[in-house]
Amino acid sequence: MSMSTCEVEVVEAQDLREDLEQRLALATPADTVRGTFFLGALEAVRALEGEEAVRQCVEAGGEPRFVEFFNYPVEAWLKVSEAAARVLERRCGSWAEAQRQLGRRATADLLKSAAGKALLLLSKGETRRLLANMPSAYRAAVNFGERTVTLEGPARGRVLMRRDFMPCAWHEGVLLAALEGMKARAVRVSGSRLEVLDSEYLVTWE
Repeated sequence: MSMSTCEVEVVEAQDLREDLEQRLALATPADTVRGTFFLGALEAVRALEGEEAVRQCVEAGGEPRFVEFFNYPVEAWLKVSEAAARVLERRCGSWAEAQRQLGRRATADLLKSAAGKALLLLSKGETRRLLANMPSAYRAAVNFGERTVTLEGPARGRVLMRRDFMPCAWHEGVLLAALEGMKARAVRVSGSRLEVLDSEYLVTWE
């Protein structure tokens, strides 16, 4: 996976791969994720590690296959993304960076969708507007969690996520890719875990 040409600085996420069991224990059958995210993660694995690695990730999710517009249990998504991160960890340098790259891929796939195109249209080419509209973009892809954005200046904002199952590093990748897509420079995203499913992100740019 190639990094953006934008200058990006990331503070290592304050959560661990060992948190997976806690996240799984808190998931319910009503918590779902769009198939688009599964397909994007699997395609990233396929591009770097091949079909056998893809098969391992699919098996980890416990679903025979994934369809773009279907909704799947977040439990399956957590298992697939964790398997993908483990496969990609060697190439990315760390588990957190693998999760971050998977988050980037999720944003790229989202921005190609109707919801993503609507997000870009509403943002009118302004980074601040894009960040403010991120909660609605998340709602188009998952049916759980609450996300709020506080704009603290012309090039600074804070994103609070409640009851969201993905690790901080994954969300860092999502936010980095979204702001880079608006041509923001010197993007910096620092994620902090508050509770197992709660986290906060300080986002700055130029």
